[in-house]
Amino acid sequence: MNTSRAGAGNRLAIFLSAICILLAVASLALGRGQPLNIALAALLVIVAFLIPQSLMMANQWERAVVLRMGRLQAIKGPGVFWIMPILDRVATWLDQRIQTTEFNAEQALSKDTVPMNIDAVVFWQIHDPERAALEIADYRSGISRVAQTSLREMVGSSLLTDLLANRKHGDEVLRDEIARKIADWGISVLSVEIRDISVPPALQDAMSRQAQAERERQARVLLGQAEQEVAIKFVEAAEIYARSPAALQLRAMNIIYETTKERGATILMPSAMVDAMNPGSVLGLATLAQPPVRPA
Repeated sequence: MNTSRAGAGNRLAIFLSAICILLAVASLALGRGQPLNIALAALLVIVAFLIPQSLMMANQWERAVVLRMGRLQAIKGPGVFWIMPILDRVATWLDQRIQTTEFNAEQALSKDTVPMNIDAVVFWQIHDPERAALEIADYRSGISRVAQTSLREMVGSSLLTDLLANRKHGDEVLRDEIARKIADWGISVLSVEIRDISVPPALQDAMSRQAQAERERQARVLLGQAEQEVAIKFVEAAEIYARSPAALQLRAMNIIYETTKERGATILMPSAMVDAMNPGSVLGLATLAQPPVRPA
């Protein structure tokens, strides 16, 4: 909390004080020692001294907590306001803009006893200046301590894999926990973001090997499933070829043709293999399969 803000940068009060002093000097110069002019000059000097103590100015985002003889008088601002000199004082100036606090949990143990370092940031805003000024002495330090404690509690009750995989969920849990603890301070928690989760290098190497082994296992499972599907298709094709020898012969001839076409080579085949294919029968079947040509 900024307790030394009062009067700092209050240009209006400084300007009015300067005018009063100039008037006091002019009164002394024109009065030539007359008692009335001396009294007027003294009065102007006193007014010039009291103006910075009574005329205050708060920016749009600021609120001033005014105490009168030690008791809360009012929450002033924004704009220009007056307080009674000597009796009143501005105890603190509060900034109602959105602010951030960085916090971390070093060497915190997760639920599965994994040490880790976590960096996070909390976005918060004062919504009740009176409670923020009266309920806690230093709300900035309090927010930092509460956030760090809540982060350690969350880490201790969570698994490492859950924190790495569900970081958004961790942000929400942490925001709700911090907001619950500082609700009586007049401060709202807007959001919490976990920026970084780091684990020891040895554990990173072990996790990398584990991930590599898991990927290799999945690859082998996929390869086995592919082999199984291919075997099923081969069995189905064998059944079709067993029912239709002509289809098997056509397939064999097609394989030979495709091999020769792609590589541009000449294949020498034994006569026994040619007889087994029975090209004449195959051509006859192909001819019979064609629809008859009607004469024009």
